[in-house]
Amino acid sequence: MTAKTAFPPTFSPHALVRRVPGWGWQLVIALGIYAVVSHFILRAYENPDIRFRIDLAPYFAEPSAVQIHVIAALSAFFIGLVLLLAPKGFGLHRTLGWSWVLAMAVTATSSFFITGIMGDVYSPIHAISAWTLLGLPFGVAAARRRDIKKHRQQMTGMFLGAMVIAGLFTFLPGRLMWQIFFTA
Repeated sequence: MTAKTAFPPTFSPHALVRRVPGWGWQLVIALGIYAVVSHFILRAYENPDIRFRIDLAPYFAEPSAVQIHVIAALSAFFIGLVLLLAPKGFGLHRTLGWSWVLAMAVTATSSFFITGIMGDVYSPIHAISAWTLLGLPFGVAAARRRDIKKHRQQMTGMFLGAMVIAGLFTFLPGRLMWQIFFTA
């Protein structure tokens, strides 16, 4: 006699958890933290007027280090999306890959000229910049060794951590990207 369970034999909660890749859980956790932090920041305002619109005036008012950082980060983000979504081994992968590495290096380097979250000292977000500058050569070396699995892991991890998750937190209320896209 077999025991009856609440789930069919081919489905279990543990199987569902195992099917979601590690980066998926990182993204879910980051989105959750972002939602909670944004909620508390917005709650401090009596009646926040939140609507989507683009105003580049806050961007042009920033110092050149911030402007370079934003341009490099946006370039790296969109080049990275193309690299991740395009068929593997397409003709421009190597050229776009080097462009992405350069954009990531400029983004990470320019961040060391930007302070302000914690006063005039580096914040924990600068650790991602250091990790990026250290990790880029390893990702390139893996590709040159033809260790494609390692190359994919390192570059995808860097894209997710440095571009997607760190980029998500640039949209917190009060920060520059929030001002460009959401404030009146």
